[in-house]
Amino acid sequence: MLNTIYERKSVRKYTDQKIDAETIEKILKAGMSGPTAVNARPWCFIVLNEQEMLEKSADANGRAAQCLKQAKLGILICGDLQRAFSRAPEYWVVDCAIAGQNMVLAAQSLGLGSVWLGTWPQMDKVERQRELFNLPETIVPHSLIAFGYPDDEVSANKEKNIWEEDRVHYNKW
Repeated sequence: MLNTIYERKSVRKYTDQKIDAETIEKILKAGMSGPTAVNARPWCFIVLNEQEMLEKSADANGRAAQCLKQAKLGILICGDLQRAFSRAPEYWVVDCAIAGQNMVLAAQSLGLGSVWLGTWPQMDKVERQRELFNLPETIVPHSLIAFGYPDDEVSANKEKNIWEEDRVHYNKW
């Protein structure tokens, strides 16, 4: 597990290889396995595996999301405000972020590349995704993740320097 975490990187170039239904389900199950406030599970997912919808969703999310047009899979993570923890409904944002993190780690462990593409709180992106998918007001687009088999040798061989000792404090600042 630690190697999966340490080796994960954002991948924006993909091969033409399709992602099978079993792999998609594993990624979604990983997303649904994360903790949520009081186990509210206030997320829902829109799976994009048709080229037309990948392209439309990429355009709705803006310039940084154009790599989604090359991907074979996209998942739009949305918050379901009706299921959010009533005493702290804003936790839906964290809950959706945890689901997304689990999905990109699952993808890494399955040999897929992925890149997280922010949507919320950029309300222009939120509204364009909401309109594209005809979402009810209680469903809020949170983030979009592109997935595919990596076609990027450069980033695949880069080592990340992840340790920053000066960012860690023990028992006091």
